[in-house]
Amino acid sequence: MEKIVLGIFAHPDDAEILCAGTLSLLSKAGWSVHIATVGNGDKGTTTHLRDEIISIRSAEARKSAELIGATYHGLLIEDIYIFYDRDALNRATSLVRKIRPTLVITHSPSDYMLDHEISSKITQTACFTAGIKNMDVPEEVFYSIPTLYYCDPIEGKDKYGEIVQPSNYVDISTEIEIKEKMLASHESQQSWLQSHQYSEYILAMKRFSAKRGKQINTSYAEGFRQHLGHGYPQGNLLKETLGDLVVVTK
Repeated sequence: MEKIVLGIFAHPDDAEILCAGTLSLLSKAGWSVHIATVGNGDKGTTTHLRDEIISIRSAEARKSAELIGATYHGLLIEDIYIFYDRDALNRATSLVRKIRPTLVITHSPSDYMLDHEISSKITQTACFTAGIKNMDVPEEVFYSIPTLYYCDPIEGKDKYGEIVQPSNYVDISTEIEIKEKMLASHESQQSWLQSHQYSEYILAMKRFSAKRGKQINTSYAEGFRQHLGHGYPQGNLLKETLGDLVVVTK
């Protein structure tokens, strides 16, 4: 089995908030780690022009990824204009074929904003269409559908405010320091998010990680649900790889 994991998210810093601890553990376990964003980050600013903030956020994402030896990829679609369309699906399919991952992680299908939800749907489809010959992408067909997991939605609740219960918790207590450093790499976002959503950007991440940790009697954790629809792998690859660090609840 090739040990390659690809996280596909809407924006630079989403992976850091949602699953950086797990990605760090996989890296330590010998996996090749790739982090991709569908959006280019152009809306995450109160001060910069578009080209400036795109460049800044791309550099921040690369810096963060390098902290765990990961590689960053950008699909370079404008924030907010992430649509489930031909262009986005081809870009995502192309990336999956290039990386050829065994394991893919993405957003919850139901979350607080559509960029997250649409990126989740694009990723789900790309895992499947990577193995479809007549897709309009040049890369060689990748016939092995990756094992797919969804992260927690932000604050652990869906867009209706209903609590989302993970089926897999990953104990990231040993990785919380690197997770914090990775998130702190996104310096441009601290003032933006403080003005728009969070008053305490990094502390909010740590509080939620601690909440998930408490649910499995550890200090910090991240939650996941596995995509178990027809045609997708059914084995719990996170559990098989990380062993006792993964607590399965259902």
